[in-house]
Amino acid sequence: MLSGSTRVSEGRVGVPFRRGPGVRCKMMKNWGMIGGIAAALAAGIYVLWGPITDRKKRKKGLVPGLLNLGNTCFMNSLLQSLSACPSFIHWLEEFTSQYQLEQKDTAHQYLSVTLLQLLKALSNHEAAEEEVLDASPLLDVLRTYRWQISSFEEQDAHELFHVLTSSLEDEKDHHPHVTHLFDVSVLELPPSTDGQIHCRTQGVLNPIPRQWKTQHPFHGRLTSNMVCKHCQHQSPMRYDTFDSLSLSIPSASWGRAMTLDNCLQHFISSESVKDVVCENCTKLQAQERPNGQLVEDQKTTFVKQLKLGKLPQCLCIHLQRLSWSNQGSPLKRNEHVQFTEFLALDKYKYRLNGNVHRQRQCVTQSGTQATTDASAASEGPQNSKVQLLNGTCSTSCSTSLLSSPSSPCINTRFSSAECTYLFHLMAVIVHHGDMHSGHFVTYRRSPPAARTPKYPSQQWLWVSDDSVRRANIQEVLSSNAYLLFYERVRSKSHNHGRETPAEE
Repeated sequence: MLSGSTRVSEGRVGVPFRRGPGVRCKMMKNWGMIGGIAAALAAGIYVLWGPITDRKKRKKGLVPGLLNLGNTCFMNSLLQSLSACPSFIHWLEEFTSQYQLEQKDTAHQYLSVTLLQLLKALSNHEAAEEEVLDASPLLDVLRTYRWQISSFEEQDAHELFHVLTSSLEDEKDHHPHVTHLFDVSVLELPPSTDGQIHCRTQGVLNPIPRQWKTQHPFHGRLTSNMVCKHCQHQSPMRYDTFDSLSLSIPSASWGRAMTLDNCLQHFISSESVKDVVCENCTKLQAQERPNGQLVEDQKTTFVKQLKLGKLPQCLCIHLQRLSWSNQGSPLKRNEHVQFTEFLALDKYKYRLNGNVHRQRQCVTQSGTQATTDASAASEGPQNSKVQLLNGTCSTSCSTSLLSSPSSPCINTRFSSAECTYLFHLMAVIVHHGDMHSGHFVTYRRSPPAARTPKYPSQQWLWVSDDSVRRANIQEVLSSNAYLLFYERVRSKSHNHGRETPAEE
């Protein structure tokens, strides 16, 4: 390069010192000709291909990317993951049907409407062909819900997930079901003749919806059971709601890989709670005292046990990768946690006493198959028997499970084990970087084919803001997951109503 540029310079030495008018005129003509050719070439490119933004059409089989508005990769990754959950989109469609009679200008102020439009566009439900979409309307509508989220500050995708779910809960709770007596604008409306049921206030009397029907599909419940170690007295069952399962990563044993099952087992493992007042111990102590003497409250140690009470249709699992050093500074845990394409949660589910035998049978069947398939999975991605269902299902079986209505996998192996709480992986969010800065990317399923809309696609996509490419299941399962999104697979036993309503 240097030698070539030197020779060109030497060839032009002395040209500026020739002051003849003919030479200067000839040079001006040459430069004018070069400029004209360049302008004509640029115009031709614009006419043939158009501007760069117009040429970015989405490739077949891919989904649109999302424009990074500064540091909005946390939002983009979450939207891509939610768009891969068809049950959530279906719930939003039913939930937003109450706004159909409103004008478009007022409907856009609702979070559910804005979120549904984005997710449908990202799941190819809309006719748009743009390669990159703008999600800034979601930030605008969240600000109306008093959430101040800056597009130029780094945020957490898991925190945004809870912002969305809590805001949807607020929108559901604040929607008036019966006209308020102080709603003057509605009270002054003239009587309508459309045959609708009206109350005395002349306002439309909306039917009261069922509570469980209006809950979003990520809504679940945990059961908390406490038993006194001294008298074996069991306290009343306590129920707590959750939108995501936040699992801590336990310390791995030397030479053993950390799995999602280890995190789930650590989550429901029993723990001792000291200095808890036991009413039964106090009562027994009072019976032993003569003449009704007062007895102090007896404090004992209780054993607390968590179980999954109501499993949601869409399950979000958060792997806690934040840890603290001895000096008190935050650190990120980068170890790989093995997760599976199919996840059976029967052994973590709270059941009534009559179904304990069925639960133990499923756990025994899963444990027996885990030894065989785990050794097959260690042979590498070339082996077709990759550990997918907590170590109980092969790749070929998982493919047939979602590709045909009458799958031998769900009718034989799963039905014999009675694994009714089966979940299918839909999306994974990965964080690259440390605790102070980084980048979120998403692995998600491609939208289902038009001829089989009820069955999830087997094609995986890697999405980083506006960049989208194809991926395979081996790449997905080898990633360091931060958020996992599963959808429940409805088995035949569930469709026939074999589960009790109390457990569901």
